[in-house]
Amino acid sequence: MKIYKINGPILKCHDDGSVKVKEMVEAGPGKLIGEVIDVSRSSATVQIYDNTDGLKIGQDVYGKGRPLSIRLGPGLIGSILSGLGIPLSTGPSPAAAPAVFNFSPAVTPEEKVFPGTVLGSVPEYGIKHCIMVPPGITGDLVKIQGGPAAPGDTVAEIRTVSGAIEKIGLFHDWPVRERRPFKERLGIAEPFFSGQRVLDFIFPLGRGGCAAVPGGFGAGKTIIQHSIAKWGNADIVIYIGCGERGNEIAQILEEFPELNDPRTERPLMERTIIIANTSNMPVTARESSIYTGITIAEYYRDMGYDVVILADSTSRWAEALREISSRLEEIPAEEGYPAYLASRLAEYYERAGNYLCLSGRKGTITAIGAVSPQGGDFSEPVTQQTKRYIKSFWVLDKDLASERHFPAVSWNQSYSEYIPDLEGWWLDNSKTDWAFLRQKIKDILQEADHLENIVKIVGFESLPDKQKLSILAGDLVKKGFLQQNSYDENDAYCVIEKQIAIARAITDFYDTASDKLKKSVSYYKISGLPAIEKIVKLKFMKFPSDEIENALSSIRGELIELA
Repeated sequence: MKIYKINGPILKCHDDGSVKVKEMVEAGPGKLIGEVIDVSRSSATVQIYDNTDGLKIGQDVYGKGRPLSIRLGPGLIGSILSGLGIPLSTGPSPAAAPAVFNFSPAVTPEEKVFPGTVLGSVPEYGIKHCIMVPPGITGDLVKIQGGPAAPGDTVAEIRTVSGAIEKIGLFHDWPVRERRPFKERLGIAEPFFSGQRVLDFIFPLGRGGCAAVPGGFGAGKTIIQHSIAKWGNADIVIYIGCGERGNEIAQILEEFPELNDPRTERPLMERTIIIANTSNMPVTARESSIYTGITIAEYYRDMGYDVVILADSTSRWAEALREISSRLEEIPAEEGYPAYLASRLAEYYERAGNYLCLSGRKGTITAIGAVSPQGGDFSEPVTQQTKRYIKSFWVLDKDLASERHFPAVSWNQSYSEYIPDLEGWWLDNSKTDWAFLRQKIKDILQEADHLENIVKIVGFESLPDKQKLSILAGDLVKKGFLQQNSYDENDAYCVIEKQIAIARAITDFYDTASDKLKKSVSYYKISGLPAIEKIVKLKFMKFPSDEIENALSSIRGELIELA
């Protein structure tokens, strides 16, 4: 094909019938990577995933005969990739892929193998990287060879049912827009823990579920994602810097290699993959970056790992869709976004989940996407369409962030629909009626917020003691439970048992104090108890420890003796 029109990253080419839609192409003498997105009777439309400066009318475009794909195999962990999955030469990464891998076979010749069968493994830092039979190949294992293997070497040979010999190496290509196959999609059965009380206890996310983090500039979206990457109970972390400012991505590239993994006391990069696509990079590569990330997530899911994928942000990704759509001269929908915005978001979020994989192992992908609505307007299309495909909605409040309340998650606008799915896990593992305790905390917050609006009109002293106590309890929840200090070693991450202990201390205080009010104990006597300060300080105490047990006993004692 030859180019006859260039419009930014969009090329119009004379079609000779040699390409098809979604086929990967190379354009011009620089072999710029692109993808066919439309084919008509005499022309083909190609979007280029690189800077098209220097391309000229009349230059050749060649089809590659396969869809836009990424190479999957050992060496991905610790790497920094472009939106197309190409390793970036810049950026500090302590985990450069070795030239030779040590392959350890797990099966013997003459065994029957199927898609997903684990042939063997290679070590990849703390991860056991499984080499599996690629999808679509079934037959008898003819040969398998352990020991040192280079990326291009064959480690196994399989005779398929047709009699052909398939050579299996450490690597294989997979189309980024195509979901990897699996045996069964399972229900959400356990929580994804981040160590952040407001997320884990009040607005939980199921492991294998989807969450969105909308918030305006400066509300703390990137900080929350960093905390989840460091503390989340996932085996593999995939961070997609999708269209963010270059200085933010640079900060991530500097900080992530230096972060210490609290689970292993090793560098966090040893279980992290970063996909960097800044706002000044080609918009088409930005559009493909989230598909690259979710494909890598599916690859490690197939090995039986729990993967969390963090996209920051899907709003910038949607803006890339809008720009490409306008260059294609498509009819715009709401606010200029293409009509297929909803379906593209669905394609991404629906690839998350809890799966029984082809290998027989269970693996999960937990997807968390940051949303950056312009002006903090949550009624804009990206936020509204995202809400259709996620079940945990963590709204960041800029006013809370301005008050130095972190995480700045709004307890009024956020929600989680995973409560029914997770009740059983909490009962089995913590022996706690978590749903009831959680609802009591939410009721205290709701009542306190309602009364604070009344206080603005009539003043605090005009309220009866019962309502004054509700406001006090609300402050205890906000300061002693919801707010966390990431610089304090005991408060940066909060284990489940400690979350339950603090929540119970607050609700027991509120219930006991309410009973004392009915027995004519004054509010000011209750509000002067040292127990209140002790409750707030519980979050800074190590758990488990004698210190926190003594504090809880002292709090209970003060309430009992109150008369």
